[in-house]
Amino acid sequence: MPKIAIAEGVLTSLDDDAQLVGSRCAACGIVTFPAQESCPRCASTDMIEHALARRGRLWAWTTQEFPPPSPPYAGPTGKDFVAFGVGYIDLGDVKVESRLTIADADVLEDGMEMELVLVPLRTDDDGNDVMTFAFAPVDES
Repeated sequence: MPKIAIAEGVLTSLDDDAQLVGSRCAACGIVTFPAQESCPRCASTDMIEHALARRGRLWAWTTQEFPPPSPPYAGPTGKDFVAFGVGYIDLGDVKVESRLTIADADVLEDGMEMELVLVPLRTDDDGNDVMTFAFAPVDES
């Protein structure tokens, strides 16, 4: 099936080298995600597109045991819903809230290394796989 991103401008690509697209303020240097047109720190409008690191550390997490409100959630509901992890990933210059690929409390721990992956969220009316971003534990083997 053809793949499309969950939203325009969020990802650099839909391949294994995809990165999240944020912005960096040319005036004060703050990095934001998602990309913004003006700086939340100094109000400058001199924002530059900034590809974020693919790896970071799990800063905090929880599990989502029921379908979030729709909209904005557009994923599976009812018997098709599967619990998922949600966490903040510290990428060095910014913390990103993200879906996690696992929701197992015996595996997830603060500070563990995580890596960006793309996962299918749903199939749209045209038959495209709508891809979203998530973070997965780095396999250290």
